[in-house]
Amino acid sequence: MIPKCKGGTGYMKQIYKLNTEILEDSETFLGFYEKLSEKRRQKIDSYRMKKDKMLSLGAGVLIDKGLENFGLREASVRIAEGTYGKPYFPDYPDIHFNVSHSEKMVIAVFADIEVGCDIEYIDSIDLKLAERFFCKSEYEFIMEHQEQERNEAFYRIWTIKESFMKAVGSGLMLPMDQFYIKIGNQIQVEQHYNNEEYGVADWKEGEYHAALSWNKGKKVMVCE
Repeated sequence: MIPKCKGGTGYMKQIYKLNTEILEDSETFLGFYEKLSEKRRQKIDSYRMKKDKMLSLGAGVLIDKGLENFGLREASVRIAEGTYGKPYFPDYPDIHFNVSHSEKMVIAVFADIEVGCDIEYIDSIDLKLAERFFCKSEYEFIMEHQEQERNEAFYRIWTIKESFMKAVGSGLMLPMDQFYIKIGNQIQVEQHYNNEEYGVADWKEGEYHAALSWNKGKKVMVCE
């Protein structure tokens, strides 16, 4: 279930999703394709595999849908990339967005604060990867689950970590020892990358797991 992301937190966040199966029809594909920017069409055309073309088109469709709420369209808005590849709108610095896709699902989030999202298809995984790359407490969280539930627990941690790295704009360049995910009654990101506080939400989407992270601003120091 996708979390409700409007109201209650003081931040605007709107999530969009698309299953690329609707793009398998050639007329539907072309109809969406022709509405997008030349830059996006070139990116779609650069892929050889049909699956990748549909995912790239799906990303463009969701960006266009999100911009529509601001009276804008993807075809007329410049999209640039930050130092580590995170896309942004240089002419509209108050509109933040992020996109993620996996297998046949694409999600996008638009917000008025820095934000990141990730979605992953829940597949079998060698848990030695988690032992090697995850923090000890994250690996222990996975192994606390029953064996048949560990893959899903892995992807829960993974999508939250990915969404956080995308929210801070560093992508995979952020050292793994700079932060870790703590899952209890609520999800917390314990991090030493900056002096900012981040909110997190995650959810199951059929055979996928997805997560969202957003910047809540400067950490508040409480003195007793």
